[in-house]
Amino acid sequence: MAMAPAVEGFPAFFDQAPVIRVRDPLAQFLGAANGGVLQYRYADAVRLAGHSCPTVASAFLMTRAALRALYGDALPERGGVRVELREPATEGVTGVIANVVSLVTGSTVDTGFKGLGGQFDRRRLLAYEAPIESTLRFTRVEDGSAVSTSSRAELVPGDPRMRELMALCVMGRASEEQQREFGSLWQDRVRRLLLEHADDPDVILVH
Repeated sequence: MAMAPAVEGFPAFFDQAPVIRVRDPLAQFLGAANGGVLQYRYADAVRLAGHSCPTVASAFLMTRAALRALYGDALPERGGVRVELREPATEGVTGVIANVVSLVTGSTVDTGFKGLGGQFDRRRLLAYEAPIESTLRFTRVEDGSAVSTSSRAELVPGDPRMRELMALCVMGRASEEQQREFGSLWQDRVRRLLLEHADDPDVILVH
């Protein structure tokens, strides 16, 4: 089940995954992008995380779904959204999810851009251990409208062979062919999540 490589040797489906477009007033102010319009692709999230997995894909899709719900057909404003996560920062894959969300929204705890003349401050726009039932809650700073998102990536199961192959790979007992097969099967699950379920309300939930 080999997949043709794309840019940087990425699987070809990375280029077919949904794209998130935002407008960043800071990028516009500093002349970094025409009209401040930025495009984030799944490959950008992979570069940030250093790997491609259902968690990275789900974080990307949850962010996309939340911004579409908050802004409709208008371009979401990067730096204009407060994001809250239910779990502590060090719990499970919470940090990975937060990094992907921060990439797209610009929201940070206290490490982001401090602003210019009282504008463009990206700090205090990300918080953990929020009293919410969903994985994430996104709130527009300008008007307080909010949506919550969760992912049910388990509804897009992987090939049954992956468990045995992963065990062999982790133990260092896999052949090169088995290692390649595991990687291909792993990415096929990510592919199906991104290409077949990006707009599936049963998989990417918006409340």
